[in-house]
Amino acid sequence: MSSLVQSVDWLAIAPPTVAAVVGLVVLVADLFLAESRKPVLGWIAVAGLAAAALMLLPLLDAGRSTFCLAGDTEVCSYTADRFTLVIQFLVFGGALLSALLSVTALKDSGKRLPEGEYWFLFLSSSAGAALLPASRDLATLVVALEVASLPAFALVGLRHGDRRSSEAALKFFLSSVTATAVSLLGISFVYAATGTLHLTRVAERIQDVDGQLATLAQTGVVLTLVGFAFKTAAVPFHFWVPDTYVGAPLPIAAYLSVIGKAVGFSGLILVTVVALPSYAGAWAPALAVLAALTMTAGNVGALRQQSTRAYSAVRLLAWSSVGQAGYLLVPIAAAGYSEDPEKSVGSTLAYALMYGAVNLGAFAVAALVGRAHRLNRVADYRGLYAARPLTALLMGFFLLCLAGLPPGVIGLFAKVTVFAAAVHAGLGWLAVVMAVNVVIALVYYLRWTALLFRAPETAPDGEAAAHRLPAPLTAALALTGVLGIALSGAPQLVLRFTETGLF
Repeated sequence: MSSLVQSVDWLAIAPPTVAAVVGLVVLVADLFLAESRKPVLGWIAVAGLAAAALMLLPLLDAGRSTFCLAGDTEVCSYTADRFTLVIQFLVFGGALLSALLSVTALKDSGKRLPEGEYWFLFLSSSAGAALLPASRDLATLVVALEVASLPAFALVGLRHGDRRSSEAALKFFLSSVTATAVSLLGISFVYAATGTLHLTRVAERIQDVDGQLATLAQTGVVLTLVGFAFKTAAVPFHFWVPDTYVGAPLPIAAYLSVIGKAVGFSGLILVTVVALPSYAGAWAPALAVLAALTMTAGNVGALRQQSTRAYSAVRLLAWSSVGQAGYLLVPIAAAGYSEDPEKSVGSTLAYALMYGAVNLGAFAVAALVGRAHRLNRVADYRGLYAARPLTALLMGFFLLCLAGLPPGVIGLFAKVTVFAAAVHAGLGWLAVVMAVNVVIALVYYLRWTALLFRAPETAPDGEAAAHRLPAPLTAALALTGVLGIALSGAPQLVLRFTETGLF
């Protein structure tokens, strides 16, 4: 009789474990620190996220797995392969940049954001987000999804006395809980039909489901995909995005725009490409239609934003993120038609890395402008070049990257990669829809970029222009700027890095 006791590969699970442990350290330390010393918690969190990211380095050489079945070491619940490491790099890199923005935001909040609770929830969500891409069974996948999501609900509504923040958290919570319930029902149907939760075994058994259970399995597949479609902000599950981004503290909106998407898309890839490849004839066309609808709704929503409306800058970035989610869905849909699905998945990861770097940079500039203009309208960016030339140049670069125009070469490269994935999979109509949407997006990205360099309506405040930026905000701007410029200089490195090991 084989033993049920197994050793745990602590190195494999180190990245999310470090983030979770540091979260507990912050929560306990908060009880003993005087109010004046609470800001040190933020730097502990930043250091913890950096340490978690460094723990990825020893895992680069070979895939490692742990929590395997006693009788079959090939079937495991946790796998640290190349796909996992790419997503974990995006999660910890994005969380680190969001944490730098948070340090300044907490200082400016006037104690309306409790620091101990904030950092505990932030690190807990980051740990869950890092666990999800390594999950190789449906139970672990759902647990990781909820560990990433539940703290995010609280972070959105954590600002004391802010009605808008509370309303945003409620919308986010109700929508997400509904989607999770639907997804759990679907997973239970899949389990009933296959008798297993491990993704690779689901892939094997769901092809030979008994005829009486075929309808149950098909219903389970559909319901499972609905839940993950919500997490990716795909149409028609995208309505929570603008209000949630506006109501949340700005660093949390930045966090959700990148890490939230990384969670949703990595889960969707695992469920479709790994667990349900035999159902590609069902989910691939559905995802293709979702991609077309999502990019169109997002870009049209962004185009309709009025520059003088309160919080229009954040709303535009929110609708833009919905449009970008549509582009990210394209290669996943293409994987269902392609003879090389691994290459298609790599295109999604490459686009996600590009989007993560430059979108966080745009949010960093929005955080800077929001310190002087509380309503954070697009109109408030007029003449930014006259007051802060370097910041305006960076914002222009980030917007051009998102638009896919030079000198934002990495943005152009990522869009061409996604476009090629659609063409090679025979999805010519989807490539045409994507091309039309890229043109639509050019209008609002270029309109905002041009506004940065127009003459200001009032003379720039010399004292404000000369005022030094907070060090954490400066670091976030510098890191995103350097990363975007470096990737634009060598975009081929992104595709090499995102070669996955799912198959």
